[in-house]
Amino acid sequence: MVAFECNWCGKCCASFGAFIKIERQLTSRDYYCRYGIKNELFLAHIEGDYADSQAPGSQEGEKEKGCPFIRKNLEGQGFACAIYATRPQICREFRCYRMLIYNRDGHECGRILGRSDLKTADETLAQIGKEQIASLPHNDEKRWERSVIACLAAQGYRGEVVE
Repeated sequence: MVAFECNWCGKCCASFGAFIKIERQLTSRDYYCRYGIKNELFLAHIEGDYADSQAPGSQEGEKEKGCPFIRKNLEGQGFACAIYATRPQICREFRCYRMLIYNRDGHECGRILGRSDLKTADETLAQIGKEQIASLPHNDEKRWERSVIACLAAQGYRGEVVE
């Protein structure tokens, strides 16, 4: 398994974050929020370096309709989460991609996102994705992962699940 590496693009905050609504402000840094899809109520605490920034939802550079707690990354490029330590469960479990795919030379040549969306510039791999991987059943996550890895190995590729 390979470790997930965030590139700070903010796409997760723009998509899942659109369902985070502030229900009540408790202090200048604490908010009761609701994640709408699961109706999950959680306490959000704005972390140190972001405490002096603008009010949630009004930060310049935020993604339209995104999370009210997305901020420009203070450490460099992209975006960051101002409530990272207290973010909701959906954010904790999110993975931009679920599997990396390597060719015979060991170079990354593709990624599987979501349920079976394979992104690659490798035409052979793209065909394998359409003809074999897309049709694999998803009722058992671990079984699906093993099936994809076996399918890729039979064609000379190596798949690694991202954790």
